[in-house]
Amino acid sequence: MATSIGSLDSSKPANNNVGCPPQNGTATIHDSPTLPRRLVEIGVGDVFTVPGDFNLTLLDHLIAEPKLTNIGCCNELNAGYAADGYARERGVGACVVTFTVGGLSVLNAIAGAYSENLPVICVILHHTIGLPDFSQELRCFQTVTCYQAVVNNLDDAHEQIDTAISTALKESKPVYISISCNLPGIPHPAFSTHPIKFSISPRMTNKLGLEAAVEAAAAFLNKAVKPVVVGGPKIRVAKAHEAFVEFADASGYAVAMMPSAKGRFPETHPRYIGTYWGAVGTAYCGEIVESADAYLFAGPIFNDYSSVGYSLLLKREKAIIVQPDRVVVGNGPSFGCVLMKDFLQALAQRVTKNTTAHENYTRIFVPDGQPLKSQPNEPLRVNILFQHIQKMLSADTAVIAETGDSWFNCLKLKLPEGCGWSCRYEFQMQYGSIGWSVGATLGYAQSVPKKRVIACIGDGSFQVTAQDVSTMIRCNQKSIIFLINNGGYTIEVEIHDGPYNVIKNWNYTGLVDAIHNGEGNCWTTKVRTEEELTEAIATATEEKKDCLCFIEVIAHKDDTSKELLEWGSRVSSANSRPPNPQ
Repeated sequence: MATSIGSLDSSKPANNNVGCPPQNGTATIHDSPTLPRRLVEIGVGDVFTVPGDFNLTLLDHLIAEPKLTNIGCCNELNAGYAADGYARERGVGACVVTFTVGGLSVLNAIAGAYSENLPVICVILHHTIGLPDFSQELRCFQTVTCYQAVVNNLDDAHEQIDTAISTALKESKPVYISISCNLPGIPHPAFSTHPIKFSISPRMTNKLGLEAAVEAAAAFLNKAVKPVVVGGPKIRVAKAHEAFVEFADASGYAVAMMPSAKGRFPETHPRYIGTYWGAVGTAYCGEIVESADAYLFAGPIFNDYSSVGYSLLLKREKAIIVQPDRVVVGNGPSFGCVLMKDFLQALAQRVTKNTTAHENYTRIFVPDGQPLKSQPNEPLRVNILFQHIQKMLSADTAVIAETGDSWFNCLKLKLPEGCGWSCRYEFQMQYGSIGWSVGATLGYAQSVPKKRVIACIGDGSFQVTAQDVSTMIRCNQKSIIFLINNGGYTIEVEIHDGPYNVIKNWNYTGLVDAIHNGEGNCWTTKVRTEEELTEAIATATEEKKDCLCFIEVIAHKDDTSKELLEWGSRVSSANSRPPNPQ
């Protein structure tokens, strides 16, 4: 019996699982067509979509797969952000939109996923836009996806779809799948109801290269007096979390994490010294890292944001840079085809234990003082807010930090036992797209329904993508959103101030109440003092623990972290540096 690229055998009843929560079904993945079946096989249980004239037939077939849930989003940008958030927990996400008007809208989110090394399957149904040229959208996606499949006929559709999905997983990058709008319902013998099992050839380490890399690195590190190790965001891509912990245990080095790698190493580890972010990182952490005579960076990304305007005091000749499949020792040599996981595990057996850097840290470390206590009914300060958020964290929570001052405030949160390196903390460091966190909270919460997501979002960012609070309510999610209302784009103010950074104030709780409209579970409140905040958190975590909670926090426009003040001035200086002479 032939099945189609997008349809079930019509003799089988469809499971109309539109929206949330997912519904039960009895069919197996082998009863389904190619695309839905493959998504289920790789771990996708929810697809974030926006319906359009030319993708409706495909959506019919996607919702007919009993193990897939269609999450209808309010716009394509948020659908892409949701797939991004979903991929951070599940390892892969998927979104489906229509051609050009949907594709170019989701493009920004796909670019963000590309910069963050997240495998997102972006499926687009194409049609004419009045010109006999279907390549315009494709050309846009070519620079922000690692593979593009344009399915114009059924003969090679199966191969193209499988190649796209496997490439996304191997490269940990988004892929683009464009399908002609007249193909989803057409049966074809290639789409057997009992397909060849989907599999991906694993990447392998070159053994001789590994031995040489380990020998060179061990010699480099073992002669150092006070070496340190710093973890970066590509540890996730390399799936090297356990290997990194193994190396940290064996080496005895002081361990720091780059800001975009927070949560990928247990913060309760005895030699963890905090976030390395130059002048704005954890107190005393930067001094220990930058004074080391050797440092191993595992999976780093250095850009203007992560380097605080290129102001890090690091020297290449002191560094070992370990990327997912390459190792560079000092100024050379470089060893390719060496996987990070294998390298760290092998190096752990060869490195001499050296706790000098961590001992130095314990000598200079002075515990942070607590924020000044609020006076009765004093206007709420942001540092008091995050003191209370700290108390909310547990193994059953996850933190989403929006671009802006929430970056710096959330990085100071101490992740408790059980969060560790299991990816319970997320923010978009490399791309820094304001508004990302609304869609990402939707997707992340959908991927781990047993956890409660705590999202910290600025008012300016929220105005960009607020609509999909509606989808959170529709999906019966139970996240807690702290909307920090300080009247503008605070992070932009600290880089370069101007009247364009002041925004129109909204009644944010009123907006969410209007979206709620009595359908679903949602609770909102507005707080101005610590007393009101304490009461709101108690309500959100007790009486309203099973519903979406939206807490608008009124803050002074100049109430920022000291780290943002420092970071903003350094990035501003880097942005205004004179051009290189010709």
